[in-house]
Amino acid sequence: MLRVRGRSVTWIPPLVLLVAIAALDWLTSGSFRTISWVVLVPGIAAAICGLRGTIAAAVLALVTYELEDRAWPHQFRTGLPDFILVVLGGLMAVLACAVRLRAERRMLHMQDIVETTRRAVLRPLPAGWGGLDHAAVYLAADSLARVGGDFYDIQPGPRGTRVLLGDVQGKGLGAVAAAAALLGTFREAAYHEPLLGTVADRLETRMQRHIRYGAAIGRDEDDRFATAVLFGFPPDDPAQVEFINFGHEPALVVTPGGIRSLPSGGRLPLGFGDLDGRPPCALRVPLAPGETLLLVTDGVSEARDTTGCFFPLRDRVARAVAEDPRAAEPGRLVRLVRDGTLRHCGGRLDDDTTIFALRRPRTPGGM
Repeated sequence: MLRVRGRSVTWIPPLVLLVAIAALDWLTSGSFRTISWVVLVPGIAAAICGLRGTIAAAVLALVTYELEDRAWPHQFRTGLPDFILVVLGGLMAVLACAVRLRAERRMLHMQDIVETTRRAVLRPLPAGWGGLDHAAVYLAADSLARVGGDFYDIQPGPRGTRVLLGDVQGKGLGAVAAAAALLGTFREAAYHEPLLGTVADRLETRMQRHIRYGAAIGRDEDDRFATAVLFGFPPDDPAQVEFINFGHEPALVVTPGGIRSLPSGGRLPLGFGDLDGRPPCALRVPLAPGETLLLVTDGVSEARDTTGCFFPLRDRVARAVAEDPRAAEPGRLVRLVRDGTLRHCGGRLDDDTTIFALRRPRTPGGM
């Protein structure tokens, strides 16, 4: 923050403070000396400057103290006790600066690890990936962690493009590990498996294996599950989409002419497949090129304002599209929902929030 035209100016506040203390001491009477206050200068430098800057501030404070104190008559000098105070204050400031810089380097290293983890779980999606126009926003409830239990991805393959969005129950590293496991399985199965139902079955098996593994290493995963919605875009039928919903919020189809909801599908969340007993079966519904699928996690649907009212997602989107049909475009739609959600809850997210919009373009293209 303390930069001007790319150059650091962190040295200015300690220097201004030093000059102010010296001037005040010079202008006051001998009965009220302030020169020993220069001990504050290296303390300020330790908070905002580098190690060399802090050392320079400590030395400069000590030199200023000696020169100004000796300029006074002997009876008005502060003497040895304050000299020792300035020396010790400078040494402590240098030590504190070294500790701060070490902690900052460690924090930056951890941020790099977090960013690498986030990109491994939620990999960047190129524009037009899988032949789809798409846009996504992910907001972690933990702004420091920057990654949680929400997950999404697009996987093109020989049988068309498949899309997955989901939300792992719970928070913390356990939720991140489950999300990573499901995404890894999806990326392979969605490419190789000819049927969307087989992809869904692979995801269910992977979730159950993850739960068993967690239990085997002593991690409490008994109640772990994931809601998800899996889409397939058949290459031979550009006017339809097939999907399987595992207990997730139904997707919305947004068009310039209005909004409609896709069927819920009636499947249990991933991890509860043994309780269902039915093999996953994909539903096929019309979805014309240019119609946008809007997928959100419960960070949006369960966002509350100060009165406890939920965010009216469908009403807000319907009103925006009625006012401007271009709001149905994926990029505009994602920004609209993100901004509306944050305003509604006052910027206080209680859960990870994912907003994902995608559509087939009106003209062929993509990868």
